[in-house]
Amino acid sequence: MNGRKMTGAEAVLRCLELEGVEVAFGIPGGAIMPFYDELYKHKSFKHILVRHEQSAAHAADGYARVSGKVGVCIATSGPGSTNLVTGIATAYMDSVPLVAIVGQVATTFMGKDAFQEVDIVGITLPIVKHSFKVRKFEDIYRAVRGAFYIAKTGRPGPVLIELPSDVQRQEGIFEEKEVYFKGYNPDGSLDLDGLTQAVKLIFESERPVIIAGGGVILSNAYEELLSLAEKLEIPVATTLMGKGAFPEDHRLSLGMVGMHGTPAGNKAVCDADLIIAVGVRFSDRTIGRPDKFSNSAKIIHIDYDSSEIGKNINPHVYLAGDAKAILERLLESFDGKFDSSKRKDWLEKVEEWKKELNLNLEYAGQVRPQHVLRALMEVTKGDALVTTEVGQNQMWAALYCKVNKPRRFLTSGGLGTMGYGLPAAMGASVAYGLDKPVFCIAGDGSFMMSVQELDTCARYNLPVKVLLLNNRALGMVRQWQELFFGKRYSETIYSREPDYDVLAKSLGAQGWTVSEASEVKSAIERAIETPGPVVINFLIPQEEKVLPMMVPGGTLKDIITEESLERR
Repeated sequence: MNGRKMTGAEAVLRCLELEGVEVAFGIPGGAIMPFYDELYKHKSFKHILVRHEQSAAHAADGYARVSGKVGVCIATSGPGSTNLVTGIATAYMDSVPLVAIVGQVATTFMGKDAFQEVDIVGITLPIVKHSFKVRKFEDIYRAVRGAFYIAKTGRPGPVLIELPSDVQRQEGIFEEKEVYFKGYNPDGSLDLDGLTQAVKLIFESERPVIIAGGGVILSNAYEELLSLAEKLEIPVATTLMGKGAFPEDHRLSLGMVGMHGTPAGNKAVCDADLIIAVGVRFSDRTIGRPDKFSNSAKIIHIDYDSSEIGKNINPHVYLAGDAKAILERLLESFDGKFDSSKRKDWLEKVEEWKKELNLNLEYAGQVRPQHVLRALMEVTKGDALVTTEVGQNQMWAALYCKVNKPRRFLTSGGLGTMGYGLPAAMGASVAYGLDKPVFCIAGDGSFMMSVQELDTCARYNLPVKVLLLNNRALGMVRQWQELFFGKRYSETIYSREPDYDVLAKSLGAQGWTVSEASEVKSAIERAIETPGPVVINFLIPQEEKVLPMMVPGGTLKDIITEESLERR
């Protein structure tokens, strides 16, 4: 292998083999055809042919989130590469390791407005961790091996490789060599200057709360987080991206904090005297107005990316570096028995708040989102792998799907990408194993943005089960219009919708409609027993809202509940 003459396309494949790539998602086209021709000859890894390039990126994203490995998506030049942009941006916002390989016109045609030429490197510059412009055979090894190294080290993220078609045909000698990038030091050292002060604040606090974000999952720090919470008797709230970082059936779990957070999560954060934020960006959807966020609490911020420290919230103490290593050091600092008796009243108050999440399921026999998601948890015994679309469905899933393991809840958090859930479920299914179902919680608005991928699920017999919460509207936008825009439902209500049962069957899936609450559980059980993809069309009331809800531009104290709406 090493020292052998080969084409650029084969060299790319050899690099992917050295990286241990198991699967890639993509669509061939003119400028990437030499690569696909070589793939036809070698078949060195599984390739999933999707129906749209955006879905290729989302599927690679889903694969990466579940497996912890780098996801790979492939597209041709021009519209093929630009169709990847939304998926790349989604991965960038949520720190997902992704390598996007895109074709490009031949180097001799660059800059001449050739057919399907576009500056994809320039277009994606703000939404990638790094880009590689390959211009000759000798660039290939460093570009491909370097892309994987950069994507998965440090704070993970997407990396783009641009491959001109003539470079894919060039011949050269394949040589393995060390890949090094001057100035890039992803391992970094821990900044523990604030450790002593952090320990003092934790020791003195009477009402502490931990907010766990996606960084806990990325650093595999969930065992250390659990140990710290139990040792020090500290309740734990998670961000949307942090779901799974702490078991939500644990006595110390508060559920999600933020715009649609649980009463326990939001109230505890507001009333805390100490907030320990681990792997958290302090995004607007989590904290509301930064200038009004928990002004009475001391804040300890732990994050790998030092640029996040002070970006939105100025902490009293910060510890920069790998969350797993930092939590280990904190645990060592409390090596002896810790007296948490002074937190007894705090924990009792938190328990009372936990009872406030409205689980009333009486609604004249109609299906409600809570019915569906509670039934899913019952049928799967709380061990479901869930992806979501974006909107009401996403927030209902975040509230009512109790996640007890990391990498079991996949959602587009930072970008909020409608159309993410179904293709992400495809990638998740490949990573998770085809003998186990993956559940995509969807709204009818988001679902129709990538519905064509049901065909992909059918062709590869992927056991993706879509639980469609169908309210015949763009539900979240409609909710805002009802609450804040005088019930002016501008372009949010669908005058007609497809027959989802027929649509599913036409694309190779099974599908049926459920309109009675009594049928929900059996429908999910039937879906699990049915091989391949399934769509269950749950008809829910159009006026159903996601509550609690933070008032836009408000704080975690400015919460709308069902009770407050009834008093209006």
